[in-house]
Amino acid sequence: MVRRRLDLLTQLKMAAANFTRLRPLFLAVALLSTSGCAWLDVKQRQLIYRPTTGVPASFAGLPHGDQRYFLDVAQAAADKAVPPPESGNGSNERVDPPRIEMWWLPNKDPAAPTLLYFHGTFRTLVANVRKIEALREAGFSVLAVEYRGWGLSTPIIPSEKSILQDADIAWAELQKREPRPGMRVIYGHSMGSGVAVDLASRQRPQTNYGGLILESAFTSFPDIALEVGRVAWLLAHFSDERFASGEKIGLVERPLLMIHGNLDKTVPMNLGEKLFAAANPPKAWVMIEGGKHSDLDAVGRAQYQQAVEQFRALLMQRATAQPPAPVAPTASDTPAASNGPVSAEVAAQGVAR
Repeated sequence: MVRRRLDLLTQLKMAAANFTRLRPLFLAVALLSTSGCAWLDVKQRQLIYRPTTGVPASFAGLPHGDQRYFLDVAQAAADKAVPPPESGNGSNERVDPPRIEMWWLPNKDPAAPTLLYFHGTFRTLVANVRKIEALREAGFSVLAVEYRGWGLSTPIIPSEKSILQDADIAWAELQKREPRPGMRVIYGHSMGSGVAVDLASRQRPQTNYGGLILESAFTSFPDIALEVGRVAWLLAHFSDERFASGEKIGLVERPLLMIHGNLDKTVPMNLGEKLFAAANPPKAWVMIEGGKHSDLDAVGRAQYQQAVEQFRALLMQRATAQPPAPVAPTASDTPAASNGPVSAEVAAQGVAR
């Protein structure tokens, strides 16, 4: 008993010492956050999103038949009653009319469903070409959006608000490209998963789209920060940039496919598992053995392609009102049960229930 009391006393002293050492940081963060410091807001968003403008000189352009074009953000917002775009550049400098870069990569099959592609932080669409092509190879036409702050879109310091505005404009473009609601698929990788969940959760009716694919997804930005450490979580706690997918996933009522690598150090797999657990059925979880954050389509190529192709088959089945083929369940809907290529239900062109 005496030893336990001494151990407890030691722990309390250590906690007090840590608090004393970090108290200036805590107070500084609290004061800056509550004061609405514009400088801190800009720097914070720069660190979170790491926007990358321009196109590498090594990029030869899109293949023949694919298209790169631009949407006028202000005009698109006016057409669709989207809130006016924010500049997001943290300065009073003149900014040209805002625009977002779009890529249209049609599938050779004109009846293929269409996937709206949302990428993550830092990397532009050029750095996402391999993953985009993997999705097209799996049977989708792909419409990809370059948020403002990335690529050839208007160079700003983005925010969650500006990114979601761009997502709404891209969604309106998808509806023009793909008039069949059941053949519209929303896809997001990393931060893009937060964009995809937000967009999907706001669709009313939910039959406006056919399904949702999330890769390397998370529950929220603060939850990612907590995995890094308490100080990072504290900074994230005072931020307006949240992408709280865990609070929104319950509003999604369409088929869901989630793919995650067990070696992901950027978004630990347990955050993906937590999001999956909160999602409604029908849903399927695929874990790529040896997969990290952005290489799942390469490291687990066969498994990745199989999962996406079977999800596509399910969507087309549902869109034509054909019930899935009956199959005796052999796997549960828990993430741990899906360490093979894909769960038995998905292999039968269904999903884990």
